[in-house]
Amino acid sequence: MAGLGEAMGFLTSPPFSVPGGGAKARGGARGPCLRQEELMEFMKCSLHAFGGLEMGKTFLDVSEVYMVVMEDDPVISYKASRKHIIGEEAQKYKEVATTKHDIFLDSFLPIGSYKKLYSYTHLLNGFALHTESEETVRILSGAKGVRLIQEDIKMAKMTTHTPNFIGASEVWPLLGGAENSGDGVVIGMIDTGIDPKNPSFVSSRTSNQTKPPPASFKGICRSGSRFPPDSCNGKIVGAMWFGRAVQASGEFNATIHYASPYDPDGHGSHTASIAAGNFRTPLICKGYNFGYASGMAPGARLAIYKAAYAFGGYMSDVIAAVDQAVEDGVNVISLSMGPSSVSSGPASFLNLLEAQLLLATKAGVSVVQSVGNGGPDATSVVSFSPWILSVAASTIDREYSKSIITGNGQVISCGAISPPTPGETMYPLAWSDDLSIENTTDGPVDCQDPNYFIKPLVQGKVIICMFVSTSDFGSENLAGIVHTIQELGAAGVIMTDRYQSNVDIQHQPTFPTTFPSAIVLHGADARALLAYYNHNTVRDDNGRVISFGATVRILEGRRATYTGAAPVVAEYSSRGPDLENVQMQVAEVLKPNVMAPGHLIWGAWSPTSNGIPEVRGENYALLSGTSMAAPHVAGVAALIKQRHPKLSPAMIMSAIMTSADSTDRSGHPLMATREGRLVTPATPFDMGAGAVNAARAVDPGLVFDAGYGDYLQFLCAVPGVDDGAVLRAVGAPCPARRARWCSDLNAPSVTVASLVGSRRVDRRVTSVGAANETYTAYVRAPGGVAVRVSPDRFSIAPGATVALRIVLNTTAPGNAFSFGEVVLKGNRKHSVRIPLAVYPAGALGA
Repeated sequence: MAGLGEAMGFLTSPPFSVPGGGAKARGGARGPCLRQEELMEFMKCSLHAFGGLEMGKTFLDVSEVYMVVMEDDPVISYKASRKHIIGEEAQKYKEVATTKHDIFLDSFLPIGSYKKLYSYTHLLNGFALHTESEETVRILSGAKGVRLIQEDIKMAKMTTHTPNFIGASEVWPLLGGAENSGDGVVIGMIDTGIDPKNPSFVSSRTSNQTKPPPASFKGICRSGSRFPPDSCNGKIVGAMWFGRAVQASGEFNATIHYASPYDPDGHGSHTASIAAGNFRTPLICKGYNFGYASGMAPGARLAIYKAAYAFGGYMSDVIAAVDQAVEDGVNVISLSMGPSSVSSGPASFLNLLEAQLLLATKAGVSVVQSVGNGGPDATSVVSFSPWILSVAASTIDREYSKSIITGNGQVISCGAISPPTPGETMYPLAWSDDLSIENTTDGPVDCQDPNYFIKPLVQGKVIICMFVSTSDFGSENLAGIVHTIQELGAAGVIMTDRYQSNVDIQHQPTFPTTFPSAIVLHGADARALLAYYNHNTVRDDNGRVISFGATVRILEGRRATYTGAAPVVAEYSSRGPDLENVQMQVAEVLKPNVMAPGHLIWGAWSPTSNGIPEVRGENYALLSGTSMAAPHVAGVAALIKQRHPKLSPAMIMSAIMTSADSTDRSGHPLMATREGRLVTPATPFDMGAGAVNAARAVDPGLVFDAGYGDYLQFLCAVPGVDDGAVLRAVGAPCPARRARWCSDLNAPSVTVASLVGSRRVDRRVTSVGAANETYTAYVRAPGGVAVRVSPDRFSIAPGATVALRIVLNTTAPGNAFSFGEVVLKGNRKHSVRIPLAVYPAGALGA
């Protein structure tokens, strides 16, 4: 299959990202929407991206999976065209569509030349097939009734305190308490599955989860290996697995990856617990209670669609999972995976998955997706479309403080979640190189190899071990160091950078240990520690140690402190601006949309996972990445859906965006971490509208709505996209009434990629407040741009809609985007903030 290690990834920060299965060797994503007559030329031109393939060949000489969309209607369109259709009739239509796919394939393709993997019937009418025949695509591309063909692409992987941090716990009393918050809402998790035995998912007999799932949910529980029939226990209401494409790829191993919804990786369990894990579950790891874990919507139900694995996954499996989730009746989809680059083709919004997610929102399902871990580089977002709520990752205010005290009274701040050395005793300090067997190595001692050490000299001491601090520690595994020193009988271990540089641990796993350990984070502290050690160590003329005089004590590091610090955009979190296409043309869509906690987040874990060897066998782990941020927002979307069941997906997105925080409690701008750990004020291209605030999101005052027709107008306004491309992607033609600009979409933000002179931007706001309210518009104009809002004051009744006009004029052309906002402040304390991102390219007549 075409490699999408370049293409789709689980959005967990390194080193949790799973290798792309050789994706780089095989190339990036293919173009999304192909005219039949373009397919042959496309395949020729795309060969350059596939290392190891010979140029000039007409067809690939390896087995491939292709997704084929037919011109016939899917079930959802069939139901929409016929009023009062009953479930049996829809099921019959689905069966007929599947049979037609089989007949179509049998009539066109030779027996044995292909294997059909899926029939897509609910949101799309089509199928996925695996073939080793060079003729198959050529035959299908000329077949009547085929609307679109896309080659499959690889997808690989991109809490105790965060409910309080984002204000979710403030919402719970409004919804009947924590255990009822999210009740009646089903969140569909498309990920690596779930461990049904984890305490975050086991239903108690007293919880509301003993009630049957919502009547609108029709999903089933597919049992299998490590996933018995009773796994769907009330919290989990449905579970299926999708792996036909990974099986066809040869990467699937049933012994390791499990042919069931069970999660052998941990990633899916982690994200599911963040979204809707049980309330106040004891969070025990390495025998220590780190607090109590709760999901954002503890009363919501979970439907599990396993479509990814430790090595990644394929789009055709994910599309099958999305199709099933919407057919089952989920209310929210959480997707912590996405492409790692922009797909080729006319627009990033038109690849098959993006188009399918549009159809999911048309069906009333909110889609929340991680924005990617490609930061801090600009234009690194990999969640593109305006109908998807794309989430960036931030830090939180929880810290695990660790210190060591030296014999001369120095107190050095460190990292590591570990216990202290016993009592208040000062322990002898020794450098690993001074404890090694002579002539065993020509270089520094490898603290992971016990054979280098004189064991009696190690016992009872705290050992200084050194490693090379880079973005990837490689073979110098910190857990390996801790394990080796512990096995040798030391009292503890202190790790420093070999070159006394600062240690950047932002991308590194943070795992609890049962052994006293510490990482010296700052180069100056490392130099001070070594100077103290050398000053108190007596050596002979040959440099051998005669006596160890330095002492040290390691303090407790497992107790969290909460500083109250504002969230900061994590360095790895992908940044805007959004891109329209592989030619790097900037889209008039704000991405990210919002940010949520993603850095060092506790969540459920699978005890069989080898993803983090240091916590194998544990039920909880601490992870970082935008993968962790998305389910926070999915949980908030569930709370809003419970509070306001009639809100559309666009309205829910609007509520979350317009209520987000862009400043800290003192009114100072939120910050973002950039290259070299430089921290500067965040822009909407770093954090979207800001940090999610669940307490305000459930009562937003005003919302911006957009439906399927509005998104079609948006697509038809994208430069370089013709009517045919839209028709092939979504099966609907461009409307007769066309939008002039993409910025005309009724979104809760305004992005203008090239403002020349003046542009008028129209918006419609709808009141979801409980009473009449009067709003006044306040403007903070972007640099080089004048902004006028009309009306600048208006009154609105509950359920009513008011049209707004925002006029932008270039006053000082520049060479970069500038940022501002329009804030609508109501007299009933609602505040609706609309971010502005404008590139003032030129003034008329200039």
